[in-house]
Amino acid sequence: MPTQDVPIYEAKTSLSRLVVRVERGEEIGITRHGRLVARLVPPRPRPTRQVGMLDGQGRVPDGWDDLTDADLADWYGA
Repeated sequence: MPTQDVPIYEAKTSLSRLVVRVERGEEIGITRHGRLVARLVPPRPRPTRQVGMLDGQGRVPDGWDDLTDADLADWYGA
């Protein structure tokens, strides 16, 4: 849907109605003294995440979590 410009005073007094319009997919420009200063737009859709999409694309080496007492002392500054 095309953008409709609304003066800032009108936007301030009718924000709830403007948000409903934006939820329907409209874009609303907010103007001050005839100059566009802000825009209300619907949020972009979030991408769907697929569980296991990186399965098999990486490898954790054996012994990655083998820490000696000296390693732990270095890590924790003991």
